[in-house]
Amino acid sequence: MTMLGHDDPWRQWREALRGERMHHAWLLAGKRGLGKMSFAEAAARELCAEPGVPQPRGQHPDIHVLTHLPKDDKEERKREDGKPYEVKRNITVAQIRAMQQRLTTRPTLGSRRAVIVDPADDLEKSASNALLKSLEEPPAGTFFLLVAHRPAKLLPTIRSRCRVLRFPALAEPELTQWLAAHAPEADATTRAAAVRAASGSPGAALDFVERDLGPLHALMTRIVQHGDDGFDLRGQLAEAVGARPDRERITAILDLARSVLAAEMAGEGRRDWAALVDAHADLVRLAGQAPTYNFDAGLLVMEIGTLLASAAPASERADA
Repeated sequence: MTMLGHDDPWRQWREALRGERMHHAWLLAGKRGLGKMSFAEAAARELCAEPGVPQPRGQHPDIHVLTHLPKDDKEERKREDGKPYEVKRNITVAQIRAMQQRLTTRPTLGSRRAVIVDPADDLEKSASNALLKSLEEPPAGTFFLLVAHRPAKLLPTIRSRCRVLRFPALAEPELTQWLAAHAPEADATTRAAAVRAASGSPGAALDFVERDLGPLHALMTRIVQHGDDGFDLRGQLAEAVGARPDRERITAILDLARSVLAAEMAGEGRRDWAALVDAHADLVRLAGQAPTYNFDAGLLVMEIGTLLASAAPASERADA
């Protein structure tokens, strides 16, 4: 899938490839849904390609991808069967050490290989420390591409060893046009809501449509604008989310809640900024905890609803 907003990252990457000394570690930074992983895979193929050396169309032996593994053996069997599966919360130190063991050998096809970590912000602490050792003393011909939605979560020592490629969010007109081409089945109202909620992220906009987040967006907007004195809207929100949302859906819901607050802050007519800012900060903290804390899904959704209600105009939040 073609992503907009990649022109400058490609320019920087290809200028570096043509240079005399290619930097060994790259940090692909930007919000979720901007196509950073797609860029990383394509860039890694360009890096590993050499004149006269045939390159495979499918999996490349010199491109190693570290990402979330299946949660357990049951989920591993689902992956093997091509079914949706749940993943572990973090990228583990065992994965990093296994990768480091592979790096003791030479690349298979040419003189270069690439290691992609997606997302690097989900590395365990011990995994981050182990990766840092490879970044400090990279094996010859090995290059690292770290995909990061929240670069501030990375160790400062990791960030300092990387050259940063920033991926910009799209303007609304660009995103509207892109979404019309990639989700033609969605009606205009749904696409407009998706564009507002996505805050410039094509992946988030498409996720909004595919996960049918329109009803959740409408409920969240009502809560933040009018409050929820009787908890009725929060009950509807929990019902709409469902009893057992998967990790990806929870992440999408948290991102959606933050975008609803951001849209409210960007609107006119609101003067109680403190409540909006506080609620947004609490949602950011909650989003950071969700991948590692064992939250009950129902209670988590109610907490999201309560934070949204706390940001409603003061006259509307008698219960918050």
